[in-house]
Amino acid sequence: MDLDNFIYTASHDLRAPITNIEGLLLALREQISASAALSDNLIPQLLDMMQGAVERFQVTIAQLTDIARLQQAHDLATEEVAVAEVVEAVRLDLAPQLTQAAAQLLVDVAPDLRVSFAPKNLRSVVYNLLSNAIKYRHPARQPVVRLRAERREPAVVFTVQDNGLGLSAQQQGQLFGLFQRLHTHVEGTGVGLYMVKRMVENVGGTITVQSQPEIGTTFIIQLPA
Repeated sequence: MDLDNFIYTASHDLRAPITNIEGLLLALREQISASAALSDNLIPQLLDMMQGAVERFQVTIAQLTDIARLQQAHDLATEEVAVAEVVEAVRLDLAPQLTQAAAQLLVDVAPDLRVSFAPKNLRSVVYNLLSNAIKYRHPARQPVVRLRAERREPAVVFTVQDNGLGLSAQQQGQLFGLFQRLHTHVEGTGVGLYMVKRMVENVGGTITVQSQPEIGTTFIIQLPA
């Protein structure tokens, strides 16, 4: 078994036991009476430490799964993909998050625009960028996300712009690193943008970022036409 298959198999097989441990921990919490918890302050502290260990283990498993998925993505064949169809499919998938965040998604993609890419990978690229724009929204204003894709010879250019939290110059320098999480108040494994960059560069494309703290972020992807 090669390393990639081992990582995938190990991360998959570890999910069940850690989920069982989490369930047993929850049952233990319920069994401990309120009086016992109040009489011994160490009990809730120990339970919280155990829960924290379980959650860190789950993050590690998710990271391993993402790495295995990246290798699988590298092996996918490219084909001519209708960009508008991919974007619409992602929009439908993100509809609950958009509604919950009261976010406005503005899309400008010509119906006949096509790009040479693995369909599954293009979906991952669009999904990661749009979901990040929703997750890292600014709490003081309505989230507005703009996605535009157009042909600018000799490339097809994707632009994803948001009015979210934004990034400092230092954060931008770390953005595409593996396991980098620059905002820790939301869930994530720190693998998504690393995967996006790898997928884009695998087909000869580029991805850049422009951002200002408290203003928003713009990602620009150029793919060979």
